Amino acid sequence: MRHLRAVLLSLAAAAALAPPSATAQSVALSGVLGSKALLVIDGGTPRALAAGESLQDVRVLQVSGDTAEVEIKGRRQTLRLGEAPISLGGRGAAAGDPALGRRVVLKADNRGHFIERGQINGKTMVYMVDTGASSVAIGRSDAERMGLPFLKGQPVMMRTANGDAQGWRLRLDSVRVGDVEVFGVDAVVAPLPMPYVLLCNSFLSNVQMTRQCSALVLERR
Repeated sequence: MRHLRAVLLSLAAAAALAPPSATAQSVALSGVLGSKALLVIDGGTPRALAAGESLQDVRVLQVSGDTAEVEIKGRRQTLRLGEAPISLGGRGAAAGDPALGRRVVLKADNRGHFIERGQINGKTMVYMVDTGASSVAIGRSDAERMGLPFLKGQPVMMRTANGDAQGWRLRLDSVRVGDVEVFGVDAVVAPLPMPYVLLCNSFLSNVQMTRQCSALVLERR
């Protein structure tokens, strides 16, 4: 724990030297260091902020346990450790803007993939955007961890590296990415573990996707 804390503090100190961008697009709580919240803004390096401190339109109001209460562009939000980042809407959006809660900006990793935390039926998962398949795809171990009733779903045959195997088709109550939430999403559960949930067209067809350099904007239709 002492080593982890030292690593996180060094990351926060290094980030303090980096010039901040003008307006934050997303924010998540990645840890708590005593009375400070370790915030990840726009997928960047974690920054340690105490109550009363601000960065890029994000002001920390209170830190308690595994939560942090913040004010983002005039709106009070509660961040919880391990939850998906909160989308702040388009650059320059003001409090009360209808785009807030309907739009999320994803940042590509160094391989060009869009990998983030989200929620299925209120349970945290890590997803990767995949436009090449029709239904959201979930590995069995993730489905079991999230308590999905996939064994009651429709059996389907799936092709794997080891040949054909049985999977299950079901409908998810909800899939949430940032502040964008879609209800009644078709999905398949694969019989083998998967490194990520594949966020496919049964979710993506409900949003408008716009590529902006290394970012992908998802906006609820």
